[in-house]
Amino acid sequence: MAMLKKKWLVPFLMLMALSVMGVFAPSNITNMNMENLNSGDIAWMLTATGLVLLMTPGLSFFYAGMVRYKNVISTMLQSFVALGVISLLWVFIGFSIAFGDSVGGDGTGLFGNPLTYFMFSGVGLGPNDAFAATIPFMLFAMFQLKFAIITPALITGAFAERIRFSAFLLFICLFSLFIYAPLAHMTWHPNGLFRNWGVLDFAGGTVVHISAGLAALAGALYLGKRRNIEGESKPHNIPFVILGTGMLWFGWFGFNGGSALAADGLATSAFLTTNTASAAAMLSWIFFDGIRGRKPSAIGACIGAVVGLVAITPGAGFVTVGQSIFIGSVSSIISNLAVHLRTRSAVDDTLDVFACHGVGGIMGMLLTGVFAKDVGLIYGTSTTFFYHILALVMVSLYAFFGSWFLYYITDKILHIRVAGHQEEEGLDMSQHSEQASDFSEIRLTMSEHKSDAVMDKAS
Repeated sequence: MAMLKKKWLVPFLMLMALSVMGVFAPSNITNMNMENLNSGDIAWMLTATGLVLLMTPGLSFFYAGMVRYKNVISTMLQSFVALGVISLLWVFIGFSIAFGDSVGGDGTGLFGNPLTYFMFSGVGLGPNDAFAATIPFMLFAMFQLKFAIITPALITGAFAERIRFSAFLLFICLFSLFIYAPLAHMTWHPNGLFRNWGVLDFAGGTVVHISAGLAALAGALYLGKRRNIEGESKPHNIPFVILGTGMLWFGWFGFNGGSALAADGLATSAFLTTNTASAAAMLSWIFFDGIRGRKPSAIGACIGAVVGLVAITPGAGFVTVGQSIFIGSVSSIISNLAVHLRTRSAVDDTLDVFACHGVGGIMGMLLTGVFAKDVGLIYGTSTTFFYHILALVMVSLYAFFGSWFLYYITDKILHIRVAGHQEEEGLDMSQHSEQASDFSEIRLTMSEHKSDAVMDKAS
């Protein structure tokens, strides 16, 4: 018991220290120039920010439906708790590392100065023309926060059913600061390395999905296989998966459409390509399964739809609606094959995060380099495609080996994997002392009815 208290004492004291710092942090409600603010853009971006937030609870349902019953709560909580952890980390220092003044030279920024927007200092109601000229800088920061939240949540599907909750909290903090934020800076900051190379990532195919996919692969390899898993474990609640997919699809309109940072034609185009690619990918997965002798399944339809959403993300604002059909269909087939290959390997990526998000993001990044308006391969220029390949290699290596090192650090501090008996019991009880449903009342009622029936029969 003493060790348990000590384990939670450190994060508690850190939270209390942050709370005290917040009291003395400067006010962000300052008299900034707000003449260029556009009410339509603000309304759309407020909506889009809420839509992207909804994706994380949607992801929790999507993942929870595919794990075994004894791990439902833990799987959902791992996604849901990121809303709290990453939100505070973002205000404290995360936003600064992602969008603060560049460290790394002119046109080769690698990460932001942690002190630029420390405790959201300087993040006010006026616009910052370097990022979004018609909405409050505060709103831009909140929109970007939702991307930072869902990225580590995506990784949880790879090591579901075997990670210690306290270790998970530490890992997502480290991942957000040392993997996600620098990649966001390099890709989206005006002085970022990849952005100045001409790498196109409209809404996070590289920053979110490839980084999460490679971190997931590293996690699955580092933690090893689950115990007593014979073949593929069956999903316990397919309606959860369908519900989660619907929430993700709905929220993705904010994810991609909101990345236009305005209520304009670009947002509308991204809205259209997002829906179309997901539709094509869903059907492609179902039909490809049919060709391989499998029956059409709800799980397949849902996974296919999500793969389409992932694949179109980097190019949503750069490709035509017809090209989005191709991107969704082809990416779905490649991810389907990747899932099949994973099942024949020794890698226990529980919910195939790498095969779906990693491979889907890679396909999207490459095909964006092929189809991007005016600069893609089909327009006779290879520069963008070349830099996409170079960035893909760099991001993949950085996300994989960087995450592996963070798993190692986390493991040395808190022991990242649960004990064997805790895994057998299930993480819901061993980590949280909760279960998804209490069947004791149902069993008691059934027992009473059975007893009454016996007595009536005897009488």
